[in-house]
Amino acid sequence: MVTMRITRNTVPLVADVSIRDLRNHGVVIVERAERGERLTITRAGTPVAELTALPRAPIGLEVLRERRAQLPHVDPQRLREDIDAVIEPSV
Repeated sequence: MVTMRITRNTVPLVADVSIRDLRNHGVVIVERAERGERLTITRAGTPVAELTALPRAPIGLEVLRERRAQLPHVDPQRLREDIDAVIEPSV
């Protein structure tokens, strides 16, 4: 059985950005696109372009292994207790 979930991969994030905002806040807007947000650039309220991130190169297996080795140890029981202390356990 396949469970469908609404995620960034299934529902694209799209926002309108005016050319003026792009000019005045270019760095912030490009950072938004870089994080995966699709932005429609508008002129006088009319869409004229779309800004999206370029595909990233895949990360190699060795790099993933190195990153995993640097992660701290997590005790699953203590993690569960910490979560239950903050969120009602019935959720």
